[in-house]
Amino acid sequence: MKHLTFIALVIAGASVIGAGAAMAKSSGHHGPRMSFEEMDTNGDGEISKAELESVRARHFSAADTNGDGALSMEEMTARASKRADVRAERMIKEHDANGDGVLSAEELPKPRDMEKRFSRLDADESGGISKEEFDAARKAHRGGKGKKMWKQEQQDQN
Repeated sequence: MKHLTFIALVIAGASVIGAGAAMAKSSGHHGPRMSFEEMDTNGDGEISKAELESVRARHFSAADTNGDGALSMEEMTARASKRADVRAERMIKEHDANGDGVLSAEELPKPRDMEKRFSRLDADESGGISKEEFDAARKAHRGGKGKKMWKQEQQDQN
C-alpha cells in the first residue's frame, strides 16, 4: 500500500508540473507554447526552417548570459529557474481561488484521467504498479511506443 501511495503522489506531482507547463502562455518560450505568429517572424504565413532555427538561436543567446557561446551548468540552471518561476506565478494567478497568494491542496489543478493513467501503468491489472511495470512504462515513454503496444508487450511477458 505504501508503494501505491508513493506512485500516486509521483503521478499527481507530474500532473501538476504538466498542468503548469500547459498553462504557460507564449512569452518567448520554445515549443508549442509559442504562437504561430511569434514563430513566423517575417509574417509570410509560413514558418520556415530558418525561422525555427532562429527561435533556437534566440533561446540559446538568452541563456548564454556571459556570451561565451556555451551554456554552463549555472546558466542552464538559472534559465530553468526563471522559467519555473514564471510557471509558478501563472499557476497561482490561475488557480488561487481565495486570492491569498498561495495554492492550497484543494486549489491545485486536479490530475487529468488519474484512473486511466494508473490503469495504463498497471499492465497486469493487479491493483498496484510493480517495479517491472514502472520501468517498462518509463522505457516505453522514452522509446515513443504507443500505450497499446506497451500493454501488449506486458501481456506477452506474463
